[in-house]
Amino acid sequence: MQRQIWQIANDVRGAVDGWDFKQYVLGTLFYRFISENFASYIEGGDSEINYAQLDDGVISHEIKDDAVKTKGYFIYPSQLFVTVVANANANERLNTDLAAIFAAIEASASGYPSEPDIKGLFADFDTTSNRLGNTVKDKNTRLAAVLKGVAELDLGVFDDSHIDLFGDAYEFLISNYAANAGKSGGEFFTPQNVSKLIAQLAMHKQTSVNKIYDPACGSGSLLLQAKKHFDAHIIEDGFFGQELNHTTYNLARMNMFLHNINYDKFNIQLGDTLRDPHFGDDKPFDAIVSNPPYSVKWIGSDDPTLINDDRFAPAGVLAPKSKADFAFVLHALSYLSSKGRAAIVCFPGIFYRGGAEQKIRQYLVDNNYVETVISLAPNLFFGTTIAVNILVLGKNKKDTNTQFIDASELFKKETNNNVLLDSHIEQIMAVFDSKENVKHFVKSVPFEEVVAKEYNLSVSTYIEAKGNREVVDIAKLNAELKSTVARIDQLRRDIDAIVAEIEGEELEA
Repeated sequence: MQRQIWQIANDVRGAVDGWDFKQYVLGTLFYRFISENFASYIEGGDSEINYAQLDDGVISHEIKDDAVKTKGYFIYPSQLFVTVVANANANERLNTDLAAIFAAIEASASGYPSEPDIKGLFADFDTTSNRLGNTVKDKNTRLAAVLKGVAELDLGVFDDSHIDLFGDAYEFLISNYAANAGKSGGEFFTPQNVSKLIAQLAMHKQTSVNKIYDPACGSGSLLLQAKKHFDAHIIEDGFFGQELNHTTYNLARMNMFLHNINYDKFNIQLGDTLRDPHFGDDKPFDAIVSNPPYSVKWIGSDDPTLINDDRFAPAGVLAPKSKADFAFVLHALSYLSSKGRAAIVCFPGIFYRGGAEQKIRQYLVDNNYVETVISLAPNLFFGTTIAVNILVLGKNKKDTNTQFIDASELFKKETNNNVLLDSHIEQIMAVFDSKENVKHFVKSVPFEEVVAKEYNLSVSTYIEAKGNREVVDIAKLNAELKSTVARIDQLRRDIDAIVAEIEGEELEA
């Protein structure tokens, strides 16, 4: 099915830029999902009801009201994906009809608790855009191709056993677009197995969590790995995140629906986490996962009010204006509950540089918040070859040691990127759990040693790299050198003798 999905995207993109065109394939898949989800809800398992065949006029206000309260939105039979796709090729108003349907779905939530979760969902699925073609006919031809292609995907009968197929298809598309989007790819998607590791670190040994949070959530991949990890456990209040980029924010909200997380179990907000944070007045989070942007600029000390912000004030210093990494770290720490743990992907430079970053490290270590620092292999992420680190913060540590794990050799080399395998995750989680020292791999360092190293938290400072060079026998090497020198001296004498003989012959001649 994955190959089929990717082929659809390539077949219908035409002259449209591949990265921009992702919205049409992703949006169509989302449209199909919410249509089938909604029809399944209305039918309620009654095989005698076929919602798509009902007339819009028979739908009462009470049915609509109840549906929006439960599902968060409403779709009339004439607006369903299956209804639209049946006449797509012959519909000369396809692009404007789709625009009207999407507007109606969003408007159906107006005045209901789900309104902020539904509003603007289709904003990037612009069916009247000239990106689809210069004429209405061109637009409709391309839209019909997308609709037909997505309709042909075998996603099974819509029920609990097939719901994950939609989410898997969506995640596959996002990961492939990320892999082909260059530097921007890493801004909205964290590779699946790295996400899995981060989620397992954040939620290790927690039998239940109140809620899970990602302050720079991208398309929501980290939060969704948390969902997969906690399927057998209890999540009281659901999934929370904030995202700065509007398009990526919409991807994240769609992703929640496509993974069957109802509107009342997620809260994704749009905005700048550092300057305009949401959820600050809520109950702290038991689990935080994050892959924030590396070393981006932020306002920092140019805003004098930030030093008094509850998130940054305890450290007594702000992250440098040119490098916001520790601003994200301190933000996450302030949102963490007393039993919680945060796992954050970080640029390696923040663990050894001086100045404000050293003072923030001192604050973190002195208050015993740093549980583990893990160095990963290079080239695991989209858009960068950097060997990043994962910083694990906790507020309920059992001792004052800081654990360092060198996982830089745990990867499988593939064509474009290195890949973290499940077996590698198991190795990391095993030592993260045991806290036992393993030469060249893991070391738990006492508080006093970290202080003596001036709060340097670089993994290489504490773990000696495994030597990959061949062990040399010095005595044997010296003997071979003497023998080689002797042979060279003899060759020189032989050459001198030959030269002298030639010169003597020339003189006699």
